[in-house]
Amino acid sequence: MKPTLAAAQLRGSLTQYLTTTYALADDDTRRALERFLGDPESGIFRGPYLRIRTPFHKADDGWERHLEWRPGFTPWRHQAKAWQRLSTLGGRAAEPTLVTTGTGSGKTESFLVPVLDHCRRQKALGRRGVKAVLLYPMNALATDQAGRISDYLTAPDLAQVTAGLYIGDRPDTDFRRVMTRREEMRVSPPDVLITNYKML
Repeated sequence: MKPTLAAAQLRGSLTQYLTTTYALADDDTRRALERFLGDPESGIFRGPYLRIRTPFHKADDGWERHLEWRPGFTPWRHQAKAWQRLSTLGGRAAEPTLVTTGTGSGKTESFLVPVLDHCRRQKALGRRGVKAVLLYPMNALATDQAGRISDYLTAPDLAQVTAGLYIGDRPDTDFRRVMTRREEMRVSPPDVLITNYKML
């Protein structure tokens, strides 16, 4: 399939659909609609656009020194830089960090890995209670992330780390390693609290 021909065919089909769906009796209005649909600059169809995603770069050697617990993959460079800034290894404080990369680039792991590493270390020192709060704007995002965190917490090295999903309603899904019952979280506060700003 040739993309330019496919785009032209799609544009033609949509234009025909819109002009027949909105069959206007007034000639001036009908011509204005046709001009809008056909205008290459300010019409409904613009482009074609070409999107070129540059490849992510693997982390440089030495990224491991910032964490005690590490996931089973080599991070991208932007992840390793975030891990360095967010690491609390050696008693240092995490630095404010903003990660802005495209979809599928591992933004979640950029903050989640150092958070889990921190919680693991604090738990080993006998410190109880919430150590990290992960805020999401919507329950659906919080629930989705709870699933990912649950998967990480199945690793033997993270067996002592706990997480809890505290949102308005109890989710339909039960997670193997994430608490969802409020009573349970009140009795035994999780290390990582996943919630939204309203519930917080």
